[in-house]
Amino acid sequence: MNISLAGRVAIVTGASRGIGRAIAESLAAAGATVVINHRASKEQANETVASIERAGGRAVAVQADMGSVERVRQFVDTTVKQLGRLDILVNNAGVGNRTAMQDMTEREFDWTMSVNARGPMFAIQAAVPHMGNGGRIINISSCGTHIAQVTGLLAVYQMSKGALEQLARCYVKELGARGITINNVLPGFVETELASDTPQAYKDALVQRTALGRLGKAEDIAEVVCFLASDAGRWVTGETISVSGGLG
Repeated sequence: MNISLAGRVAIVTGASRGIGRAIAESLAAAGATVVINHRASKEQANETVASIERAGGRAVAVQADMGSVERVRQFVDTTVKQLGRLDILVNNAGVGNRTAMQDMTEREFDWTMSVNARGPMFAIQAAVPHMGNGGRIINISSCGTHIAQVTGLLAVYQMSKGALEQLARCYVKELGARGITINNVLPGFVETELASDTPQAYKDALVQRTALGRLGKAEDIAEVVCFLASDAGRWVTGETISVSGGLG
């Protein structure tokens, strides 16, 4: 199985920490030059770059708010101008609060949709003209888009992530005509810094609902993304792949 990404350039949005960082490190370990996108976590983004470089890889950090279409377009264009090409786009950046439906405001709704759905769509629009045959687009969604929720606290977040899945389904044939694949990866609950304030009782309940009997790690998601980004994933497109340990 060929997992070499030598000579390729990858953008990973929201890559300064958590799942995004693990994806960036995995792609870099396979040989890709990785662009680490962040919105406001410059120090963490630089540490991700340093970690990759210590391991012998190559990466650069670029600030861009994925909620701004103008900045998304500039970010993609700058990547191509500086690195000469773009082969892989991983739409990982995501935001969302646990907000009851009766408390949801227009501002929070628009913010969540702009970062989680609108930003990725326009990143794809900007990236595709620069991709050649064999380009890869991977959207990080959520297994919660396919599981009945106990409450509506994450309704808008799951709504925005579900939009990514529909985008891939609608765009798959048009991209396929150019030899570009597009897939969705749906993580289950993953132990990251952002999830550190999750009540232990909730985590324990998730473990009970997970076939493999544990919570996810960022590396569990990253390795699937790396496979899809490589030549080994060349015959997989338009798919929605749950990476949740069998969470049901």
